[in-house]
Amino acid sequence: MFKHYATIALLTSALALAANTKVSDKGQSRITKEVRHELVTLPQYGIFDNLAFKVDNGGTVTLMGATTQPVLKTNAENAVKDIEGVTKVVNNIEVLPVSPNDDNIRLGVYRAVYGQSALSRYQLQSVPSIHIVVKNGDVALEGFVATEADRNIAGIQAKGVSGVHNVTNNLRTDTK
Repeated sequence: MFKHYATIALLTSALALAANTKVSDKGQSRITKEVRHELVTLPQYGIFDNLAFKVDNGGTVTLMGATTQPVLKTNAENAVKDIEGVTKVVNNIEVLPVSPNDDNIRLGVYRAVYGQSALSRYQLQSVPSIHIVVKNGDVALEGFVATEADRNIAGIQAKGVSGVHNVTNNLRTDTK
């Protein structure tokens, strides 16, 4: 009986020590790469979702962003929680409300952005780099483009879609 309690006490001490252990820069870089890989390869992840994350030096991964599919929120957490060095996952991914109006806006923005000849090349990537997040008529463009001109064209195209209230252009370029 005493051995059982001693084992639990040792295990508890080891877990407490592990929780207070900082992850090295190299370990944190590896975790970051693995988390990114796991998220972008999720089969449900599409252009109407935006997943982001941060890794702190204690091994906690905080998931952020928005999705139209509740299953993606769950699958994202499940995909990263077993990565070596991850001690905790905080899932702050927002599940967007079901809205036929927002669905129409998503489709309209998709057509306007990816139908623009200067931007159509971004659609050909395995994970298109321009993500369109719509909530209550407000549009956020997320991701990466090659140039500031592409960023501006995407914003202009999104603003021209019927039903769009506001566009937040969070597209980043390699030059920023």
